[in-house]
Amino acid sequence: MCEHNHEHSHTEKETPWWISQRKLLIALILLITLLILKYAFKITLPFYASLFLNGTAYLLAGTPVLQMALRKAKRGDFFNEFFLMSVATLGAFAIQEFEEGVAVMVFYQIGEWFQDTAVDNAKKSIKSLLDIRPDKVTVLRDGKQLDVDPKTVNIGEVIVVKAGEKVALDGKLLNERAAFNTAALTGESKPDTKYKSDAVFAGMINLESVCEISVNSLFKDSKLSKILAMVQDATARKSKTQLFISKFAKIYVPIIFALAVLVLIVPLFIVSDYSFREWFYRSLVFLVISCPCALVVSIPLGYFGGIGLASRNGILFKGGNFLDAITAVDTIVMDKTGTLTEGVFEVKEVIAVNGQLAELLDYAKAIESNSTHPIAKAIARYHPGDPTFITKGIMEVAGHGLKATINDKLVLAGNSKLLDKFGVSYPEEIKLIVHSIVLIAIDKQYAGYITVADRNKPDAKAVISAMRAQGLYTVMLSGDKKAVVDEVARELGIDKAYGDLLPEDKVSQVQRLIDEGRNVAFAGDGVNDAPVVALAQVGIAMGGLGADATIETADVVIQNDEPHKILSAIKIGKITRNIVWQNVILAMGIKIIVLILGAGGVATLWEAVIADVGVALLAILNAIRIQHKTV
Repeated sequence: MCEHNHEHSHTEKETPWWISQRKLLIALILLITLLILKYAFKITLPFYASLFLNGTAYLLAGTPVLQMALRKAKRGDFFNEFFLMSVATLGAFAIQEFEEGVAVMVFYQIGEWFQDTAVDNAKKSIKSLLDIRPDKVTVLRDGKQLDVDPKTVNIGEVIVVKAGEKVALDGKLLNERAAFNTAALTGESKPDTKYKSDAVFAGMINLESVCEISVNSLFKDSKLSKILAMVQDATARKSKTQLFISKFAKIYVPIIFALAVLVLIVPLFIVSDYSFREWFYRSLVFLVISCPCALVVSIPLGYFGGIGLASRNGILFKGGNFLDAITAVDTIVMDKTGTLTEGVFEVKEVIAVNGQLAELLDYAKAIESNSTHPIAKAIARYHPGDPTFITKGIMEVAGHGLKATINDKLVLAGNSKLLDKFGVSYPEEIKLIVHSIVLIAIDKQYAGYITVADRNKPDAKAVISAMRAQGLYTVMLSGDKKAVVDEVARELGIDKAYGDLLPEDKVSQVQRLIDEGRNVAFAGDGVNDAPVVALAQVGIAMGGLGADATIETADVVIQNDEPHKILSAIKIGKITRNIVWQNVILAMGIKIIVLILGAGGVATLWEAVIADVGVALLAILNAIRIQHKTV
């Protein structure tokens, strides 16, 4: 990125722009007045009066550039935009083209002002998306509510969050229920209801009544603090395009200086009526139009815009390089549980031997209500009834299931091993059932079974279909049993699926795809996925607010668990890439044309200045478009 003099940028927050830019505005007014006198009223000022007024305007506008050029020259750096502008404008004064020299500096500085403002706004918009941590938090100490700095709150303390307030620290909800707005974290505006012991994160907004939260991480260790640090770091990670342009500018500027000297000297040997003033003027035009700022400012601005757009949609890119990388992806590899399925079990089928489904479910609910296992919760949640059975002697048989006496009957609920243990016979074919199964026996008689399965995410099938429509190869990897994985893959339309995998097996599968020459993005949500997330060309953490390992390892963090955000991330990468390359082609195309015209004597310093500033502003406006895109 161009190095700018940012003397003004730090004061713009406190003072109006017309005060912070007063020197530039006075220079612009002086320039316009002198041009009106010269061209509209045909008034020619005396030489010294013209030199004084133009010199004053020049110094008001150009002093920061001259100072920067001098500073760099002292370090032996002569090939930069500041030295280039200084030579061009002082050269114009040397041949008494005062107004043109002033115009070059004034309009160059106006362009710089617009560029600085655009870049600063892009950075602010990124930071403001996440820098929402409250300065004060209410904590319960010795039975009293105290307002303190959240940095002073320790793990285990209880904070109180009133309706409409932001949560300042991560913790667990102590109330039975509370609703939160999580838009700042996930990009989703719909309320998210949390229940007792559920995790609550800094940045959420309490929507209803007062709630209490038991703090489980320090202020500096909150998920929000980590994500904010990550986003701030992202702007420093340059894409390949940015790195190329930076290197290009270092080579480009010396070449332009050399060409400008050739424009001045070569005609001396081949033009019969050679005029030093004319060819010196043409070389100055060459220097002005060659300024590479449109490229080296608009391109980083484009990546800032892409990172900001992603953040507003609950997607965090760890750098501009990953915006580039995700556009090259041709294979999407996904974990199953938590990525394509909700990780929430639900009852699929209920079979009763005697056909009495309600009675079977009554017994099942009566015994499973006493367990906290996800499958038990799914069965208890499935049956709407509230049986008034008398339940006694509940015992968990490790790895098998539950045993209890209900209405003076021995009831067993568990896997086939439980029934084998108690000598209860059952049909052998139920061992072939794909889903997790709970067998029920009443008084040592097999009564039926209930199958329970994870639930596919509502948008998973549509997302897989959209991925395939875009030519992306889809793969699912899971530690779940192969029969379950194959069924989910069939339901969703996934190209290839592998089950019964350990974490190292997932790594092997992704490595095989990479060895085949595929550009792989892996999306997973758990700590176990960290190795394969790190291996893929683009590692995507799903629901990163809940997994520290994914935040640390992933290149892209999707802050909720919705798989359609993977497509949104790819789209944002492509939008950014397209606009960045539009700017490269626009800037280089126009500059080459005007450079040729300048060397040929067709373009003047006026055209050079308009082309240079105009291209820069067009490129900036084009880059800003990214921030207003919808995905």
